Amino acid sequence: MKKIKYIGLSLVIAMGFASCEDWLEVNDNPNTPTQDVASLESRLPWIEHHYGYAAGTAGFRAGFINGTITSRKGVSTLATNLHNYMPYWDASNGISTTPYQHWFVGAACNLEDLIKKAEEEGAYHYIGVAHVIRAMGFMLMADWYGECPYTEALGAYLTPKYDTGQAIFEGCMADLDLALPYFDMTQEHNATPLKDGDSWNDGDVTKWKALVYGLKARWLNNLSKKSSLYKPEEILSAIEKGPKDYATSTIVNHVNDPGDTSSDALAGDPLKTSFLFDCAAWSDHIRMTKYYTDLFEYPQTDGSVVYDPRREKMLPMNEHYKNGESYFMVTSGVDIINSDILNNSGPAQQTYNASTKSYSVSTAGREGDTIYVTLKGVCCKQGGAADESYYQGADGTILSTGTFYTLPESPTHLMTSYEMDFIKAEVLFRQGDKGGALTAYKNAIKGHLDFMNTKLKAYGTANNPGKNPMPQADIDEFLASDCIAQTANELTMAEIMKQKFIAMSFSQQNWNDMRRFNFSAGNVGDFGVVYPGFDRPKSIRATAVSQKFPGASKSDNNYWWRRMAHCSHEVNYNAKNLKESNAKATDNDIWSVSVWWDVPE
Repeated sequence: MKKIKYIGLSLVIAMGFASCEDWLEVNDNPNTPTQDVASLESRLPWIEHHYGYAAGTAGFRAGFINGTITSRKGVSTLATNLHNYMPYWDASNGISTTPYQHWFVGAACNLEDLIKKAEEEGAYHYIGVAHVIRAMGFMLMADWYGECPYTEALGAYLTPKYDTGQAIFEGCMADLDLALPYFDMTQEHNATPLKDGDSWNDGDVTKWKALVYGLKARWLNNLSKKSSLYKPEEILSAIEKGPKDYATSTIVNHVNDPGDTSSDALAGDPLKTSFLFDCAAWSDHIRMTKYYTDLFEYPQTDGSVVYDPRREKMLPMNEHYKNGESYFMVTSGVDIINSDILNNSGPAQQTYNASTKSYSVSTAGREGDTIYVTLKGVCCKQGGAADESYYQGADGTILSTGTFYTLPESPTHLMTSYEMDFIKAEVLFRQGDKGGALTAYKNAIKGHLDFMNTKLKAYGTANNPGKNPMPQADIDEFLASDCIAQTANELTMAEIMKQKFIAMSFSQQNWNDMRRFNFSAGNVGDFGVVYPGFDRPKSIRATAVSQKFPGASKSDNNYWWRRMAHCSHEVNYNAKNLKESNAKATDNDIWSVSVWWDVPE
């Protein structure tokens, strides 16, 4: 991948000159670029950006697998080839390309040069960061593909060999250990301060150390099927050193800036907007599923329904009119599990008529599809004003409020204290400490609500009702209600993982967790069905069943989507090593072959 290294270097240098943030500016002469021209403060934010885009895309596309999102019928070009096939579970290699490109071409290939320059300056904190991001990126690839180039990936090898998933895991854990001492070192007097180039934690090494331990807890917990490797006490120890609150969590803040007219050289998207906006809400073809929207509803014995206070923030709404007054309707979820809507021209695209102030579709028989609201937002680059951040019609009617995680200025929660509490709840529940698990579970839910409200309050007064804070009275009532477990006897693993699924929406980790519990098979430990109501889409293509997911029942391992097939770059240019990496690497059913940590022992 030596070629990739140099391509990535030129990409970083070019973007450093075209920077739209102060910390991306370079002082060297842009007319004579060399390998040394990109300074630490200009190189690091681009490495962070490209890892973030890789992780954001992976989490977004995993949403098609774990039942969060689907795609409307009739989308064209790129979406037809990629997103519109994923709801049918009939994916092609192309769906796994973007995370690969952004990691290897945009981020990984520049880490060696970042470390070298940091060593020359004595900027030790940058070295620590480089090792952390290296671990994060390669772990993403291992969770995504199972096996991939690792030890030879960034050297002089044009056709690097593959490493096993476990070897990559061990290397990534070692990188975390390698990073920690650098954060405790005092940088040389004239070294570039980490604050000058760090777009994630603003140079706060305390946050970086908490991130390291948070990653350890997350990754060690992913070994729950490996009896010889799963070590609860190590996980709990890492949690104690991980993020404790909002202030010590790693949160990437994004902005909707009228000056953000530059584009990511790999993706063509705005640079300052959130990764999930760029992936999920740039166009209008994404819809929420019924499996996901049902998570926010709590049916009562009297036939009524209590709603999660996060519902109107996490789900898109659109504006309607009745008797001249406007009101907002929360989207319904597309039932891809129990209905064949995908095979019957739905969900159809809707249009808004300003003269009648109503919604309609042009597809006969699909008139009811107006209940499905798009995730689409609007950023300044698309012509929206900086304070809008929602999709609107020509008359100002809000056609979609977007969602908490997919607006242009939505935060990216890379590592949080509430994730630590969810992991702690799972570990303690496994150990039989249901009282401790209950406390951690309730702290996790409250933490996520508080994290959301912190951001919602920071927005100030907004035209978009999806950006207004949740009333504290509603939060308190929900936390005290029977919507969530209130006693240790009421707590189940399914309830822990349901609430974690909501909090970790659009993350790769939700797919990791589903794999660990075999989705809704109910055959892991004595936990029962951990994801009730989940199944493959009813409209799954016959070719996908016969070739990619041939399992006949939920208890069959190959019934489920277990990994991504490698993208065309590896298939076309590194075929020999790809084939040697896994006996089924080039078989049609590689998609349903477990990655290493998903194989029980």
